[in-house]
Formats: sequence, C-alpha cells, structure tokens
Amino acid sequence: MDLRTMTQSLVTLAEDNMAFFSSQGPGETARRLTNVFAGVREQALGLEPALVRLLGVAHLFDLDPETPGNGYRSLVHTARCCLAHLLHKSRYVASNRRSIFFRASHNLAELEAYLAAITQLRALAYYAQHLLATNQPGVLFFEGDERLTAEFLREYVTLHKGCFYGRCLGFQFTPAIRPFLQTISIGLVSFGEHYKRNETGLGVTASSLFTGGRFAIDPELRGAEFERIIQNLDVHFWKAFWNITEIEVLSSLANMTSATVKVSRLLSLPPEPFEMPLTSDPKLTVTISPPLAHTGPGPVLIRLISYELREGQDSEALSSLVKSEGPWSLDLRPRPQHAPRSQSLVVHFHGGGFVAQTSKSHEPYLKIWAQELGVPIISIDYSLAPEAPFPRALEECFYAYCWAVKHCALLGSTGEQICLAGDSAGGNLCFTVSFRAAAYGVRVPDGIMAAYPATMLQTAASPSRLLSLMDPLLPLSVLSKCVTAYAGAETEEDSSSNQKALGMMGIMRRDTSLLLRDLRVGASSWLNSFLELSGHKSQKKPVPLSEPMRRSVSEAALAQLESPLGTDSLKTLKDLCLKGSSELSDTPKMAEMSQSLETLGPSKPSDVNFFLPPEDALEEVEAKEGLSAMDKGRSNRGTFPEGFHPRRSSQGPTQMPLYSAPIVKNPFMSPLLAPDYMLKTLPPVHFVACALDPMLDDSVMFARRLRALGQPVTLRVVEDLPHGFLSLASLCRETRQAAQLCVERIRLILTPLATPKP
Repeated sequence: MDLRTMTQSLVTLAEDNMAFFSSQGPGETARRLTNVFAGVREQALGLEPALVRLLGVAHLFDLDPETPGNGYRSLVHTARCCLAHLLHKSRYVASNRRSIFFRASHNLAELEAYLAAITQLRALAYYAQHLLATNQPGVLFFEGDERLTAEFLREYVTLHKGCFYGRCLGFQFTPAIRPFLQTISIGLVSFGEHYKRNETGLGVTASSLFTGGRFAIDPELRGAEFERIIQNLDVHFWKAFWNITEIEVLSSLANMTSATVKVSRLLSLPPEPFEMPLTSDPKLTVTISPPLAHTGPGPVLIRLISYELREGQDSEALSSLVKSEGPWSLDLRPRPQHAPRSQSLVVHFHGGGFVAQTSKSHEPYLKIWAQELGVPIISIDYSLAPEAPFPRALEECFYAYCWAVKHCALLGSTGEQICLAGDSAGGNLCFTVSFRAAAYGVRVPDGIMAAYPATMLQTAASPSRLLSLMDPLLPLSVLSKCVTAYAGAETEEDSSSNQKALGMMGIMRRDTSLLLRDLRVGASSWLNSFLELSGHKSQKKPVPLSEPMRRSVSEAALAQLESPLGTDSLKTLKDLCLKGSSELSDTPKMAEMSQSLETLGPSKPSDVNFFLPPEDALEEVEAKEGLSAMDKGRSNRGTFPEGFHPRRSSQGPTQMPLYSAPIVKNPFMSPLLAPDYMLKTLPPVHFVACALDPMLDDSVMFARRLRALGQPVTLRVVEDLPHGFLSLASLCRETRQAAQLCVERIRLILTPLATPKP
C-alpha cells in the first residue's frame, strides 16, 4: 500500500471511530478514545506531506541505484511502520467496538502510545526537512558550525522518548527481534535500579536482569524509567550493563548455541618492539613499538579461534603466550592430527562503543565464522575507555595486527590473504589500523569487512542519527557518552560521580596519567608550532629505525588541539563537496605518509572531498524537488510548522555534551573525515549496514567517498534489524542471514578471483 492510500485509509477509519465514540455518552474512556482518534487523524494528515517530500529526494543520497539506503529512506520506512500499526489497530477497533469482549482500556492504552510515537516521528520528519534544506544534495551530515549543531542537538534531546520504550518498543524491527528487546529493556531498568542503589555499580549481578516484575507488567513505567536511564546515567553504567554478557553463566549459554572449535586460546603479547619489512623495499625495516599512550608499555591480549588444530597452533612458542582464563584442566582426549596452515587469516576487532565488551562477548559468532570460513581468526582485546582513551585502543590493535602478520605461522596461517573485520567501534578500528599500516609503510590488509561501523565520531546530526530517538540499543545520549569517554573528555559531573568507584589509588593513577598526557600534548603542540613557524618541512626519508620510543601516528595528532578543520569543519562541507579531484593531483604519496609521523595531524578541509554535484546542478535539483530559497528561509526560522508541538521529555535535561572534543575530528578517530590521499591507501572495503541503524549514514557517506575516488567498495543494507545484529546471530532467521552476509563479504576478500575462462 502506497503512503497516500495508507494515510487516507487511516484518516477515514479515525473519523469513523471518532463519530462512534463521541456518540457513546460522557464516559471517560469514550472521551479519550474520541480524542486519540482525533489526534491520529491530525498527525497522519500532517505527516504525509513531509514523508512524501523526503521520499522524493531520498534517491539523491544512495550509493547507487542498486543500493537504496540512507537515513531519509529509513525515517520514511519507520514512519510507515507506525502508520501501518495504527491502521491495523484502527481497523480492529472499528470491527470489534460493539463486541462485549472489546477491551476498551487496553486498546486505548496502545492507541495513546502509538499516537505519541507518530507525533514524535512527525517531529523527526521536520528535523529531516531542516537538514535537507540546510545541506547540499548528497550530504547527509549537518553542515552548520558547532554552535548551530549544538542548538540543533539542544532542541532535539528535549524530545520525549519514553513512548518508544514502552508499548511501542521495537515496532520498526522484524517481529522476531521484539521479544528480545523487551527482555533487554526489562533487564536494563532492573539493572538501573540496582546500580542506583549501589552507586558504584558493585554487587550488581546477572540476577538483576530477572527481577523486574513491575516493569514487565507496566509498559508505561518501563518506558519512563528507560528514558531516565539513558538520559542521566553515566558511561560506567553502560560499561557494567554491556559487560553482563561476560559473566560465566551467560557466556556459557551463548557458547552452547555456537559451533564447537578445536582452538580458542587467549594469548598475551609481550610489549616488545620488533621489526617489520617495508612494502616498498622489503630489505628495509621499520620498528613497531609496543603501545605507549596513557599507561605506558603493556601486554596486548588476543584470542585465537580455529575450527581445526593447524600447524603451529600448539607450538611451544605459542603456548608460552597463553593466558589462563580459569582453573586449569587436563585434556585426556586423543591428540588430533594437525591440519595444514591456512592461506588466510582474519583479524577481528570487537564492538562495544570503545568502552565495553571483549572478544569473549563476540566469541559465539566468531566460532561460526571459523567453521564456515575454515581459517584461523584472532580477535583483539584492546583496552577500553574511559580508563584507556584514544589512541590506546588503536595502538594496541595496530601492534597486534603487525604481530599477527609477522608471526602468522604460529597462528596456523601462511598469511597470503589477511582480512580485517569488525563491527561498530571495531569497524572504526579496521579503517584506522589500515591507515596506520599505510603510514608506517608496512603491509596493508587485503580487505576490510566493516559491519555497521562508526566512522563519524564528531557530534553531527544526520537523518539516520535522528533514529536514535527511538533506538533502544543505541540512543544518542549513550552514543555521545561513549564517544566522549573514548576522546578522553569525560564531563566534570561524570568524573566527580565516580570518585568513590575509583578509590584513592585509582584517582592518583588517573590524575598522574592525565598529567603526563597533558605534558606530552603541550610539548608536542609547542614543537609543531615551532616547526611551522620555522618553515620546517617533513623529510621524505623514513624515520630512523634507531628511534626506540617512536610516537604513534594517532597520538601525534593530539599535538594540535585546535584542529585545522576548526569548529566549522562541517560548515565548510559545501565547499568541500564542490571541489574536483584535480586539486589533489599533488597530494602526498603513500611513501610520504611514513615520514615524520610527529607532524601528522587532523586532515585539512581542502583535503576532504565528498565529490557531489557541481553548483550548476544545485539549482536544478532545488527546483525539481521544491527546495526553494523560501523553503530554506522558513526552515531556518523554525523547524516546526505553526500549531505543531512535539512532546517534551519530563526527565529533565539530558546529561550529554553538545560540543565535540577537537580530537574527534582527527581522521584516526573519525575515518570519514580522512583526506583523499589516506582513503586511497585503503584496500577493498565491504560495508554491511542496517537500514534502521543510527549509524547507517556513516557507512553510506564513507562508501560514497570511496566510490568517487575509484576505490573498490561494496555496501549491503539489511532491512528491519538493529545495530549489533552480529551478537544476535543465533536469535532468528533474519539475524542468521545478515550474519551470513558478513561471512560472504569476508570470503570475497580471502578467496582470490578465479581467472576467467577465455
């Protein structure tokens, strides 16, 4: 059913139900039913024109005609789902309102909940129109400077969200996902109560997930409490909640549904420097130093998973690196024969918002990957924020990647084909590790499979980010808190509320680490300023290998606290979009990326190019789609039309930063902002994104940039699934199919193309 027909049918049914219940006397229930159907009629008529307009321009933001997918399409789809549910419920009421079995109170509660949802969706549609009128065609992220972005977010975060977490929870997702989301929401609010009582979060156990009786029977109470939690609790709460899956009982249950593998060993890599050959000249080497940021040298943990026991995986050299995960047990099974080394290796970086989870959380689907691909997999247990902010995780992942390339024989692989794979935050690390490999001049992976990656960590609105208002797994305030923690910029309120949890020694260690970081940043900033003033240019020779404590590429970016992108990095997006690739003909070559790493900072605006239509095409598009100057002026003066008032949150102001820390504009934190010459160093990239994910636009815009540069890239957008579907791979048929799609993308990287027959 098309949108116009659906709206007209809903309006007709609403008017019929209004007439019926208004004739039923002065009863409270009849009056409320009359009002709710009047509201449904009003919101449906107001929403339809906005959706039609968004749908009319949505194709301009797709990667290509064969890959329809972007935030505008997703917002229209979500609104259609809500309208379809209201249409179904209105038909049910019209057919059963005279029956003695008609439950008026139950149907009234559901109709009121969905009326609130459609009202908020109408507000999101107007916000999307505001973005559409402000941005240039093809640009999905808000173009305004940070002050305008902050004003936009300040308005957006005041919207009421509780209606999406009660009766309407997960209405936009496939039906098989909804019971799981309801269980998670009940567990979350119950966990929140325990966390609130224990302040530090200590003593909260898995049993907290199963003690939410009153929240299970009262959806409105659950929705209100859910909204309070996502708005007010700090990143330490989310860290504790997401790490519930690490509890032995729950992890054992998850592993029961996954494949059985011969090898699953946690390894501890000692923090020792080693040499790697340069790809340009294998006779030359470069020193790979251990991770240094914030806490100094320390071991890096990785998990080796292999479906079969392969040569090298039980060697003494590898066994000496094994880290115990529990009580030691004697294996009396007969020793199996060794399978030969695989030609391929998968290096995996797990998700978790940079603040939570480990390879153990992602082990169930990694075991399935190991079985289906028939290759060894290593998953990196990088250090987590806020205790270890950027660039610690990147340093550890790069160190582990280089170690795996050098010692692939110990891992059961010849290393002929190496794929980086990651989800969410792990997808971000896939790109930044590849950037860093190219900067060092060492081997770049043969391909990247990024599932719903976060490629833009700057606080910037986009149509898909608007979906965070209703997403139970990735609300905007939670996303913002994770990014703030990763950037090392926790708010004063967060830090003061966690003094007790840190303890005296923890506070001393934290403050000492921050002092050392500030001294390092200050010295680096002074040095860079001095070099710039003296006209110093980077040498084209590699950094001398004798330098023992070489700074990382990412940490070097901390030297410039005020990014060249500045506070108007997105404001200048129009100019960036309209520049041609001819301006980049003299960009630094790949060899220059491994030079003088200390001076490599955030990308300059002139280096970023989104390759969108030229200026003479803009007027044509505006005329065709109705984006006139009058529309733009009206949109800038007021987001909502006169007479429309969305519902506002009753939970008080949201505790989330409205301004981004300057470091998030660094391409090693936000790969989407990387200059073109860095993007050209990437291997083939395969995105697997979710249509209903607030991070969808991150994948679409990144794929568009790579496609414009002629880089090999594919994008697959799965429907009706939430962010993080890989962790739900065994839940239903739809998640299994989406997880299988990720396996197929990895197989494309690991399987060399067959020579076509003549």
